[in-house]
Order: sequence, then structure tokens, then C-alpha cells
Amino acid sequence: MFVGILCIIFSVAMYASPLTVMTLVIKTKSVKYMPFSLSLANLLNGIIWVIYAVLKFDLYILIPNALGTLSGMVQIILYATYYRTTRWNEEDEEEGRGRSEVQLSNDA
Repeated sequence: MFVGILCIIFSVAMYASPLTVMTLVIKTKSVKYMPFSLSLANLLNGIIWVIYAVLKFDLYILIPNALGTLSGMVQIILYATYYRTTRWNEEDEEEGRGRSEVQLSNDA
């Protein structure tokens, strides 16, 4: 039982890790830093494990992967919502301003 609860905690932490990126997507209204393939893989992985857990009726597998499926669905919904407002070719304001570059000259 201890190992099962520990696995639930670590699995929920794994699925919750994209929350920081999701808050950035909402704040900037851009999905530039949230890869679609990772979001889709997160969703599909959760769905497959939920199906397996329901077939075996294993709550230790069902609980974290159901939460992971919800997280994956939220990511896909965010991606669909903010895809059109994303400026793919422009640099970020943070990257473009205040960045110093060193230029080498040919005078030697």
C-alpha cells in the first residue's frame, strides 16, 4: 500500500509538471513553448492507462492517470484555443530586449 501511494504521488507530480507551461500559455496567449506532440502523448498515455486500470480495477493506476488524462485534455484545449494567437516567427520580448551580443571584427 505504501508503494502504491508513493507511485500515485510521483505520477500526479509527473502529470502536473506542465502546469507551469499552461500558466505561461494563458498569460502570453501563445503556445510557442508548449509542444503539441508532448501534450498529445500525455493525453494518449493517460487514456491508455485509464482503460487498463478500469479493466483491472486498480485504483493505484486509475487515480493518477485519470488526473493525467484531464491534464492532457486541458493542454489540448489550451493549444486549440491559443494556436491562432501565437506569433511563431517573432522573438519573445524578454529574449529580444536586454540581450547583449558579442560581435567579432575582422581587424586583427
